[in-house]
Amino acid sequence: MTTIFDPLHFSAVSMDVLTCAQGTAQAIAARQQSRLVSLLGSAMRDSRFYREHLHGTKPDTAALGVLPPVSRQALMDRFDDWVTDPQLKLSELRAFTADSQRIGQAYLGQYLVWESSGTSHQPGIFVQNAQTMAVYDALEALRRNAPRPLQRWFDPLALAERIAYVGATSGHFASAVSMQRLRELHPWLAPSMRSFSILQSTRLLVNELNAFAPTVIATYPTVAAVLADEADRGALHFAPSELWTGGETLSPAVRRRLELGFGCAVRNSYGASEFMSIAWECAQQRMHVNADWVILEPVDAQGRPMPVSEWSYTTLLTNLANHVQPLIRYDLGDQVRLCHKPCDCGSALPVIEVLGRRDDAMVMAGRRGQPVTLLPLALTTVLEDEAGVFDFHLCQRNERTLLLRLALEGPEGEAAMARCRAVLKNFADAQELMPIRVLGELGQAMPRGRSGKGKRIVACRAARTR
Repeated sequence: MTTIFDPLHFSAVSMDVLTCAQGTAQAIAARQQSRLVSLLGSAMRDSRFYREHLHGTKPDTAALGVLPPVSRQALMDRFDDWVTDPQLKLSELRAFTADSQRIGQAYLGQYLVWESSGTSHQPGIFVQNAQTMAVYDALEALRRNAPRPLQRWFDPLALAERIAYVGATSGHFASAVSMQRLRELHPWLAPSMRSFSILQSTRLLVNELNAFAPTVIATYPTVAAVLADEADRGALHFAPSELWTGGETLSPAVRRRLELGFGCAVRNSYGASEFMSIAWECAQQRMHVNADWVILEPVDAQGRPMPVSEWSYTTLLTNLANHVQPLIRYDLGDQVRLCHKPCDCGSALPVIEVLGRRDDAMVMAGRRGQPVTLLPLALTTVLEDEAGVFDFHLCQRNERTLLLRLALEGPEGEAAMARCRAVLKNFADAQELMPIRVLGELGQAMPRGRSGKGKRIVACRAARTR
C-alpha cells in the first residue's frame, strides 16, 4: 500500500463521532474546547511561526476570539516555519505535487498531500497525516446522509455501486487524491470507482460515463447541470441513483433542476482544502457544521463576530484535527451565515448556509453546430495548471470571443498572456469549439466581491440567460 490509514485511530474517532451525533450542544462545545487547547499547545510548541504569532498566549486559558487571524499568504510565505515536522519543505512538496503519477501516494511514507486551487489568488499545499485522515474518514463515512438507507443496510461495503467522480483529475486536488486513496485502500472496489476529467469535451465525457454506467456521481453543481442537459437530450444511457455535489454553490433552482433531470436524490456537502469535511447535509437539506472537529467564525470586514442569520464578510476556520499544519483562525474567504432555528433532524450540530464559488458557465459556439458549455472549474484549472496564472479575470464577449485580464504587466505579463492564449485555444479545440479569439489586457486590478474573492469567470449576459 502506498497511501496512509490508521485503523486504530479511525475506530476510536468513529466511536466518538457516533457518540457526539447523539450529544447535546454542551457536549459538542466541551469536545471543541478540549481539542482547541491541545491544538494551541501543539502549535506553540512545535511551529516556529505560531510561537511568534501567538507569543504570550496561554493555551489552556486563551479565548479563541482574541487571537490574531492568519491568511494563506502569510502562512505560505513561511511554510517551513509553519509546519510542525521539519522534514516538510515547501520546495520538495512542490516537486512532489508536480508529478501527476504520484496522486494519492504517501509523501515520506506518512503524509497525504494535496494542493488547493488559486481562488484566493494564492495556491496552497496542505499536508495530512494518518490521524488527520482518520477524522475526515469518520466524518465522511458516518455523517454524510445516505439517501438510500435500506440499500446501505444490505450493501454496507457498496459492492453494488459504481461511483464516478467527475472533476479536475490532473492535479493533486483533495477530491482526486481522496478518490485514488480509496481505490488503494479498497482494491476490490477499484474497478467500480473511477475519476473522469472535466477538461475533455462534453461529448467524450458522456461517452466515458455511458461506458462506465455509474450508480453514483460525485461532482460540482455546474458539471451536474451540464450532465442534466445531456440527460434531457437522451445522451446519457444510465440512470444514477444518487448525486453528490460540492465545491460550488448549489442553489435551490439548480437542485430542483438536478432532481428533475436525473430523477434521483441530490446530497450536498461543504468542504475545503483546509478541512475536507466542514459540513454535511441532513435529510432536511440543512447544512450542519462538524463543530466537534472544526470551528467556523463568521466575521465582518473588521474581524468582528457577525450576528446570527447575517451573512459574513469572510469566515475564520480553525482545524482541530491537523497538528502537523496548524490552522488557527485562518481566513477562509467564504461567506456563511449561522442559522438560529434548530434543525428538525434533531442534530445539535450548528446549521449554516454557505456562499461558495459563483463563477459562470460559458456557452460558446461548437463545431458540430450545437452550443458547447465551458465549465468554470475547467477553465480555472487549465489557466492555473497549464499557464501558471492565478490572478485573472476571464470575461466572455460573445460566443467566440473571450477577454482575459491579468494583474501582471511588462515582459512578465506579456509572457503570461501568451501562455494563457495558447492553453485557452488548445482547451477550446479539445472542447470542439469553433476557433476562438482571446483578447488581453495587462496591469488590470482584479474585481473582488464582498468576500474578498474575485469572480474570475464571467459569462456574457446573453449566455447566462439561455
